[in-house]
Amino acid sequence: MSTEKEYLTASYDFSLPEELIATHPATPRDHARLLVYDRKTDTITHAHFYDFEKYIPKECALIFNDTKVIKARLYGKKPSGGKLELLINRALNAHDVNVYIRGKVKIDSEIIFQESLIARVTQLSEDGSRIVNFYQNNNLLRFEDLLPIIDTIGHVPLPPYIQREDNESDESEYQTVFAKEEGAVAAPTASLHFTQQQHERICKNFKHAYVTLHVGSGTFKPVDAEIITEHPMHSEYYDISNAAKEILDGTTPILSVGTTSTRTIEFYDKHGKVQRGEANLFLHPNNKPSRVNHLLTNFHLPKSTLLMLVASFVGLEKTQELYAEAIKEKYRFYSYGDAMLLL
Repeated sequence: MSTEKEYLTASYDFSLPEELIATHPATPRDHARLLVYDRKTDTITHAHFYDFEKYIPKECALIFNDTKVIKARLYGKKPSGGKLELLINRALNAHDVNVYIRGKVKIDSEIIFQESLIARVTQLSEDGSRIVNFYQNNNLLRFEDLLPIIDTIGHVPLPPYIQREDNESDESEYQTVFAKEEGAVAAPTASLHFTQQQHERICKNFKHAYVTLHVGSGTFKPVDAEIITEHPMHSEYYDISNAAKEILDGTTPILSVGTTSTRTIEFYDKHGKVQRGEANLFLHPNNKPSRVNHLLTNFHLPKSTLLMLVASFVGLEKTQELYAEAIKEKYRFYSYGDAMLLL
């Protein structure tokens, strides 16, 4: 039974000491900490990620998101010489790309980058984003042809709360070991904890499959509406492999690796079981998961849809308790932080 409090955005606010915001990942990856909450026994266990396998229910199938982060942050200049920063959000079709631009632009403005790459603004959107087309040597580029260029000149799009420039190590650290399908501008962070060896071992011992959800920058957008259900949920491209479809259409219990896999699975289950398209599902205490049984996730931003997704599994009050415990025990938060497993 949902309570009025669960609908109020203010209920999902909390204070986090700045030193608990992780600016670098644990090394090795699997040495991150792991808070395990068992709903059946209402118990919390403090562990490390290298122990993750011990907690996977034996009959479970794991679903991973195999999206790959692109170097979506580009530094360029106007023809007049003024500097601009462009962040690719998502491809809308073969040529139109939704972006955020730091600096003033208007329709037909051009931004010049290295490698003779130019972005031309075609539309100004009400939400502050822009639509651009990319050209190289006057040739209009398809999005797939843009990717190798930005891989050379672009930067890893670290989240805004990691207040530092990206460096060479982020190219591998802000990427899962099973990343395959290019298109995300944010990593599916719960998956960053897996080492190659651990992932291979789990895949050998447990049923598993992959979905793709190209995570957009909207994942970091806090809920501004006073009532959470008034928040316009962002949309992201998803694709469900045949192997994943077989699991989702069956009755095997699912451990979803991350909020992005969860949104994909649940959108599929709740919206006609379509294998690919646009997902804009908002999970919260009044829109609970219908197919995912267990969740592996990181610790999320206050007032974020991701925190509300956690509450869709365990309720607002328990979410608040778990986060208070994590802060008391000095867990590291956000993309490069520690993990939580909800059983």
